Parts: sequence; structure tokens; C-alpha cells
Amino acid sequence: MRIFLHDYGGYAFTLQLAKALAINGHTVCYAYSDSTQYVTRASGGDNINALTYRGIKLSKPYQKYSFIQRYLSEIEHGRLVSQEIFDFHPDVVISANTPLDAQFLILRSSRRLKARFVYWFQDAISIAIQNTLHQKLKLAGYLIGAFYQFLEGYILRSSDHVVLISQDFQELMNKWGVKQEKIQIIPNWAPPNEIMPQAKQNTWAVEHDLANQFCFLYTGILGLKHDPKFFIQLANYFCTTENVRIVIVSQGGKAEELIEKTIAMNLPNLVVLPFQPNEVYAQVLGTADVLVSILNEDAGVYSVPSKVLTYLCAGRPLLLSIPFENAASRMVIQAEAGLVSPPGNMDLFLKNANKLFKNHDLRIQMGKNARIYAEKKFDMDNILNQFETIIKQYESDS
Repeated sequence: MRIFLHDYGGYAFTLQLAKALAINGHTVCYAYSDSTQYVTRASGGDNINALTYRGIKLSKPYQKYSFIQRYLSEIEHGRLVSQEIFDFHPDVVISANTPLDAQFLILRSSRRLKARFVYWFQDAISIAIQNTLHQKLKLAGYLIGAFYQFLEGYILRSSDHVVLISQDFQELMNKWGVKQEKIQIIPNWAPPNEIMPQAKQNTWAVEHDLANQFCFLYTGILGLKHDPKFFIQLANYFCTTENVRIVIVSQGGKAEELIEKTIAMNLPNLVVLPFQPNEVYAQVLGTADVLVSILNEDAGVYSVPSKVLTYLCAGRPLLLSIPFENAASRMVIQAEAGLVSPPGNMDLFLKNANKLFKNHDLRIQMGKNARIYAEKKFDMDNILNQFETIIKQYESDS
């Protein structure tokens, strides 16, 4: 079958699925946003004949923090993806991590071609929009958010199939009237074979003078769901401890704010670096003694940070400030791969950080547990079979 797999974020696990589908006999087009990536996540260097790549480029630079410009960019992205769909003429369209205005256009273009549409539901985007805009614009923001909740529910109800990454989203599906027979739960994963545990003393660590430092490391986007004060407080807590570094690998507005605060507050142990090339990503993770992830309380169960899955592959202990009800928290607790505190409890976050810093044996055991969990749970053959089960329902249409 001809499958158009679109992931706005171009994440490694969706690309791994595209490759697996192509190797398994399907003709696959993998599309992603090229204009919103700080580093190129997808590439065409794997020589899989049945797989093509489409990086979607906007006509103007993407302005994440300008609501109007962001809206216009996301509409343009949806139109450009729609054109790629018309050119490819797929039997099935799978779309993930996509802004709702763009997702609506992708659904509409799929319908025009009579292609089946699978909504790979990663985040309750409309709830995040409503929470953010309500804080900034009060009633107007709440009403805009209500419109996007209507739109998100409409797209889900109009989809032929909905893949949820967590059972936690089931209540929301019920609220929006999504039929149960359309829904399948397939948790996200990370590719263990592509992210192997690395030695602390690696080339990247040496180049950045981190090989002999104890590193709490965060890598990834810092957006509206993240509060950088946790990194400031962590740096303050360890400011008098020799050879401890808080390393942030990120770009954008909040990363720039951290750089400014590092200077203003005289925190030389807080190191902010730009996103690094994909080929050294495993070394970046290997440089960490502890990997850190944070998520605001507002995100609740409706956002599951994919970086936690990647961290598990790296074989390092995790330090999380994430709601306990979030699937990522439950996963780390179940795996005994790290320590978790709720977003509102800075004292516990710092206590957990200190516990990991002081207990070498605990770090080693939790790192081993993390890798064991990833190898056991992130089985690509099983994941592929689950997606194939969905796709095969529509073979008679092609």
C-alpha cells in the first residue's frame, strides 16, 4: 500500500516506523517540517528504495512566539503537506504531532483523495492552547481555546482511526465523542539500536570540557510547557559544589533567557549549548551522569515528553519534575530508572537531585534499569505489527 506518514516534528521514532513500513513492502513517503527544526532529524541516506522524504519548507522564517505569524505558518505548512499528498496519492495518511490548523487541511486533502486518515494523537493540543491563551488573553484566550477544542474533536471524530499513545487520553476521547472502535493504544517508543549507551569519556564530552564534570543534562525544546526556573534552582543548589555542571542543550527564547540569567546571577556551573548534530546525539546523552526532564503542572496527563523515552535508551538515571499522573512518570517509576517529583515541589526536586549526585551505586543501577526497560518495551517488530493491523483494514480500498 501507499502510505503517507507525516510527523511535524520529524522525530526519530516516527522515522523508524516509516523505514520499517517501507522494508515490509509498503511504498512510504515521510514528510516533516523542515522550517521548525534546529537540526535535521530525517535524512535520505539509508538506501531504502520504497521510502522517500519530504522536508516541508515555509516561505518565511517560523516565528514560534508570534501568535499571528505562527498561525499563518501552520496554515501554510498544512497547504504544502496537502500538495505533497496530492502528488503522492496515498491509500493511507498517518499524521502526528501536527498543529490543528495544519491537521485539518491534511484531513481534508486525504478526504478529497479518498485516502484513509489515521490521527496519531500525541498531545491534547487544544487544551494546551486554551491554558496558555487564557493566561495571556483572559476571556478572549479562553474562547479561542474553546474553538480549538471543537476543531480537535472534529478532526478526531472525522478520522478513520485514532492511535493514542496513552490510556490517559481515553477520557478525553469519550468527551469529544470519538467512537471506541476507531481507537487503538500504541505507546510511543525510542529506537534503542540507534541510541546506544556511551562512555562518559567520549569525544563530545572532551570537546566541551565536560568529561571530568558531574553533569545534570537536559536536551530538547524549551517551550510553554517548561519552566526553566528548575535549572536555575539546580545550578544555585550546586553552585558551591566543585565539578558539577547543569548542561542545557536547547535553542530558542527560553534558552536565551537562561544564558542571560547565567551571566546576571553569576552561575558559571549552568552551561547552555545549542542543539547538536544528530551524529553526536548519543555522545551528548552519554556525557550526562543524570538526565533531566521537566513539565509544567498544566500539561498534566495530556503531554507525554518523548525525550524521556530517548533518555531510557541512553542508560542513564533520570531526574524528573513531571506530574505523577503523566505516563512518562509512571514509566520511569515502573522501570525504577529515576526519581520523580511533581512540578510544584522544588524542594523534592532538589532533594532527588542531591540523592542521585551522592549515590553512585543508585545511579548505576537506575541507568541499567533504564536500558533494560527500553530494550524490552521498545520492540519494533511488535510496534510494526500493531500499525500493520490498522493499515490492513484498508487494503480492500486500494
